[in-house]
Amino acid sequence: MELLPQLLINGVIFGSLLAIPAIGFTAIFAVLRFPNFSVASHATIGAFAGYAANVWLGLPTVPALLFAFTTAAAVGCISDEIALKPLRPYGALTAAIASIALTIVLENMVRLGFGNDLRGYNLPLMRDWRMYGVRVGPQQLQNLILALMIMTIVFLALKFTRTGKAMRAVADNPELAELKGIDPTFVGRLTVFFGMGLVGAGGMLLGLGTSIDPLTGFRFILPIFAAAVVGGLGSIPGSVIGAMVIGIGEELSILVLSATYKSAVGFFAIVIVLIFRPRGILGERKF
Repeated sequence: MELLPQLLINGVIFGSLLAIPAIGFTAIFAVLRFPNFSVASHATIGAFAGYAANVWLGLPTVPALLFAFTTAAAVGCISDEIALKPLRPYGALTAAIASIALTIVLENMVRLGFGNDLRGYNLPLMRDWRMYGVRVGPQQLQNLILALMIMTIVFLALKFTRTGKAMRAVADNPELAELKGIDPTFVGRLTVFFGMGLVGAGGMLLGLGTSIDPLTGFRFILPIFAAAVVGGLGSIPGSVIGAMVIGIGEELSILVLSATYKSAVGFFAIVIVLIFRPRGILGERKF
């Protein structure tokens, strides 16, 4: 039980970082009506784009994070137009399967460009802060603050901007939104841009605390998907709650399980939610 405060802190930090790509995944699902599993490769692309900006160009964390966002967003829009958009009329299952194939292609393109070696960001070495037996690193705190700032911007944009309101309208009822003069196709492109941008930024934030490789995004796809399902597919506030549940749950699982089995928490969370509350904690499409 002495580990409990440390595990809770770690869980909150991990959950906050996990919430960023989970928001992107959920936004795309809410507007386009299919689970886009290529978020795995776009998280990897964002992580490596941030790495290139940080290590090769010497940019600090925040500009590198913006570069990660922009790169993943651009790749997301291009890959969606080429590979996924033509298949969406054939149904959500077809588009979801195509997104898995797209993930494999994009991951191998990253592998071709960067190789399989583990890579780390160029970050200053700083001692962890200790207080009442809890240890927190300055980089962890910075990542947490960045994640909270991104979430705040997203919620404010969805609530108060015309673009955010248009996204919410299309997510709620695309036919009615079109009657009101909103172009669902254009809104869909915007959603892919911002959604994949968030996934890329989240991939970099998750990679800042570890090393990265071409399978970085693949390792996080289960907790991202689990966060969206637990919170309610299509619900952005739900994705944040779901990310916290998964993040804290993975850390607390160490009390009873080997750390090797942390990733199984996502599976258990999905199964439990599907049994007792199939629509998730906050339900569906409460954008």
